[in-house]
Amino acid sequence: MIKINKGKRFQQAVDAVEEFLRRAKGKDQTSSHNSADDKNRRNSSEERSRPNSGDEKRKLSLSEGKVKKNVGEGKKRVSSGSSERGSKSPLKRAQEQSPRKRGRPPKDEKDLTIPESSTVKGVMAGPMAAFKWQPTVSEPVKDADPHFHHFLLSQTEKPAVCYQAITKKLKICEEETGSTSIQAADSTAVNGSITPTDKKIGFLGLGLMGSGIVSNLLKMGHTVTVWNRTAEKEGARLGRTPAEVVSTCDITFACVSDPKAAKDLVLGPSGVLQGIRPGKCYVDMSTVDADTVTELAQVIVSRGGRFLEAPVSGNQQLSNDGMLVILAAGDRGLYEDCSSCFQAMGKTSFFLGEVGNAAKMMLIVNMVQGSFMATIAEGLTLAQVTGQSQQTLLDILNQGQLASIFLDQKCQNILQGNFKPDFYLKYIQKDLRLAIALGDAVNHPTPMAAAANEVYKRAKALDQSDNDMSAVYRAYIH
Repeated sequence: MIKINKGKRFQQAVDAVEEFLRRAKGKDQTSSHNSADDKNRRNSSEERSRPNSGDEKRKLSLSEGKVKKNVGEGKKRVSSGSSERGSKSPLKRAQEQSPRKRGRPPKDEKDLTIPESSTVKGVMAGPMAAFKWQPTVSEPVKDADPHFHHFLLSQTEKPAVCYQAITKKLKICEEETGSTSIQAADSTAVNGSITPTDKKIGFLGLGLMGSGIVSNLLKMGHTVTVWNRTAEKEGARLGRTPAEVVSTCDITFACVSDPKAAKDLVLGPSGVLQGIRPGKCYVDMSTVDADTVTELAQVIVSRGGRFLEAPVSGNQQLSNDGMLVILAAGDRGLYEDCSSCFQAMGKTSFFLGEVGNAAKMMLIVNMVQGSFMATIAEGLTLAQVTGQSQQTLLDILNQGQLASIFLDQKCQNILQGNFKPDFYLKYIQKDLRLAIALGDAVNHPTPMAAAANEVYKRAKALDQSDNDMSAVYRAYIH
């Protein structure tokens, strides 16, 4: 506050300011010559009233701010320091207008921040068309993920935004980053609270993978009709032919062993193609080459059907547990329609674009896995013939960077001599062969996969085809 007991010189300065404001308020000002005379008189009066120019300048500046507030003006700046004040921010002008002496800290810094009624929640709850929020250090953003603090700041320039809308957008951003995926582990599959699709589901092929997939579809409340060459699935309806299943269901999945089986299933007598009508959906989950899946897609679409390839990465145990990884490509709308099914059967699914991409990716994944399995077997046999403990080797590997469930399970199979199939050796050899052909098609060398493929071929010659892939170990000890 400006005190009134400042003395005669201070009162002269105030009078000079009031005189100037009265003159400026009038639109019909006198000529520039008279204005110059008035300005000279004010300057001479101010000079006589300021024996100590430094202190009195500050006093005059403060008085100007107070007088302007009382008069209701605020559009013009006065005094010799007005141009400097005009270039400063509103915060700095507020600090200069404070009556405190130079160098003394402010009594309460909170007076300079946004009041509580203008906190983030209060501001963001209503329209912001004429307001730009500038958060302060003393006012952190509440109820928002700190990792998205910069996102919130970027939104403050946009009008008509509310806090709830921003929070919702943050959640959408988290879900949409990277490849499109449906993660059952983060949603509802694990706790069994999936809302199953109301579409009728068909499933063709109840092998090691298909049997577990169908069990989880049924467990999560889907209506499933199955077909298999040798057996039926308890709890599921039985279709007499693939064509019958497709014609009675909205979405039909298939999971068979190889490219020949996949083609026969679609193109053979009473096959899938005979049941396809406009709007019918077919999802092939077999691990085959890109040429095969492209051919199947073309014939399905030519009949008015919709096609999606969705090979799975995993084994029998992961299939039973509903923890497969699904790699999908083709009809994006069909991929979305399969969302509850993919959540029931897997922990994650990826959409990879056009038909053929999922087949290529799946072969690359299995090429790496098959080559790794052959290397594990090679290391265990080398340990044995050099007098090293195979168990100690496994213990060392389990403590290092290669430690994984896959490594431990396959080594335990070898140490215990238990080769009950969890992933058929003949199928991993098939995938290695197809991956090598994929490399040849683009003139890319695959020498490691080629070497591993030869070891699996030797194991097959030793009647290990129907054993687990870990039985490749026997190719090294015979």
